[in-house]
Amino acid sequence: MPGKVWLVGAGPGDPGLITARGIEVLSQADVVLHDALSHPALLELCPNAEVRDVGKRFGERYSARQDSITEQLIASARAGKRVVRLKGGDPFMFARGSEEAEELARAGIPFEVVPGISAPVAASAYAGISLTHRDLSSSVTFITGSDRAGKEWSPEAWKKLATATDTICVLMGMRRIEEITGAIIEGGRAGTTPAAVIQWGARPEQRVLVSTLEQIATETRAAGLTNPAVILIGDVVKLREEIRWFDTQPLFGKRLLLPRPQAQARGSAGAIRARGAEPVVFPVIEIVDPPDPERLARAARELGTYDWVLFTSANGVERLFSALDELELDARAFGGARVGVIGPKTAESLRQRGLRPDVVADEFVGEGLARAVLARGAGRRVLLARALEARDTLPELLRRAGAEVDVVAAYRTRGVDAERGRAFAELIETGKVDVILFTSSSTVDSVVSLLGERAHELLTRVALASIGPITSRTLSVHGLHAQVTAERYTVEGLLDALEHHFA
Repeated sequence: MPGKVWLVGAGPGDPGLITARGIEVLSQADVVLHDALSHPALLELCPNAEVRDVGKRFGERYSARQDSITEQLIASARAGKRVVRLKGGDPFMFARGSEEAEELARAGIPFEVVPGISAPVAASAYAGISLTHRDLSSSVTFITGSDRAGKEWSPEAWKKLATATDTICVLMGMRRIEEITGAIIEGGRAGTTPAAVIQWGARPEQRVLVSTLEQIATETRAAGLTNPAVILIGDVVKLREEIRWFDTQPLFGKRLLLPRPQAQARGSAGAIRARGAEPVVFPVIEIVDPPDPERLARAARELGTYDWVLFTSANGVERLFSALDELELDARAFGGARVGVIGPKTAESLRQRGLRPDVVADEFVGEGLARAVLARGAGRRVLLARALEARDTLPELLRRAGAEVDVVAAYRTRGVDAERGRAFAELIETGKVDVILFTSSSTVDSVVSLLGERAHELLTRVALASIGPITSRTLSVHGLHAQVTAERYTVEGLLDALEHHFA
């Protein structure tokens, strides 16, 4: 039986703007062929798919050919695969999606089109420019600045367009920006008409240059702006002075390094992008099995015998439930045990597995969870599922109150190899990182260990941000200073503190 092809619009630069249908299709894909302009974060939505980069880049020798891409779509579908063709923007907006659909139809391959937010619509919005406006523009024209192969570029069409529409939006026009703007002026559009170039729209790398129609080409070349970019011409460009919003955020354009495992960093990376910053995910630790997995399995079998089961991280929740799965058990194994967690992320991890915690600590440290549990009565037996390397403050406080506490290592953390250390050092030395976000003491220890004797020298070149006083204290032990410490001990609280710092 043949498979099926989905032509999916990836939306613009911000991966959060892909449609819900696009996410659903990606998550079920067997094969994904993606463009150069589809955001890499979207590929995390299809962890089990075969991923192929078929991006076409002007002037590059090994750029994918269109006929080769179409052949791959057809061959994969005929092999019974669920195939996603992931395209930047919208598949039918200057993206050759219609040509691919035609070839699929001729080959008898079932296909579906999943529209996406087109790049010019998103780029202009993120630049604070409305393409239409009641007083300034009642019409907009989208036009490509590149020509069909074998067709000579003609200034006549541009001259006709000059006064035929209020707003002109040019895609793929940077190579000919001088000819395009010159022809539009010759066609009757005033040289003083506002114009803008938006490079890498809707991404933290976004750059916007505003000028006039007669000067925009010269100033763009001087500023070094290149593709991918959109050229906007019209009075609506003036709106940017008043309604720009994306690139005025305190964290806009900042590169924030997350030294966390990939899976853990995904949610944090999305929160960083939402504030206009660029996440740089660089795992310095790995989450691995505890030294005594049987001890965790035994605790899973005996869950119902405890008065309290406590978690200090989402990793602990995940590992304990994995142990339950292996025993063919589920949340019912908790029986009458009450459940306490250290913070909202850990609480959310529990809720996803059908459990609501009885207690969420107000202060997201071990001492806070101990106080919350003791306020409700610690009971006789307490199970604490945590990292092997965690602090002993929480169990000690509970034992002093008379509780019998079983501390079970649900997982342990392990540093990465020395090769990663050299790559980490290079990120700092080349200026590709502005801030390092430390979300635990273990990430501090791992980074310092990874960088070795150069740790102090390198880490004093960037801003260090800590999720709370305990992590800041660990930095101090290594002779380092946290320029920013969160007042709320969550990633969102840390980002709030960073915004205040940079504002």
